[in-house]
Amino acid sequence: MEKRTITSEKLFGDLQEIIIQHAGESYHLRITSNNKLILTK
Repeated sequence: MEKRTITSEKLFGDLQEIIIQHAGESYHLRITSNNKLILTK
């Protein structure tokens, strides 16, 4: 399986949260105040 690496800086830019569309569902990926990543549906 091929893998791709994308830095969080490139993925988020100047945002704290992005929405990922997958199989008709929306997932929220956000950077916390402790600089961790959290993915929620």
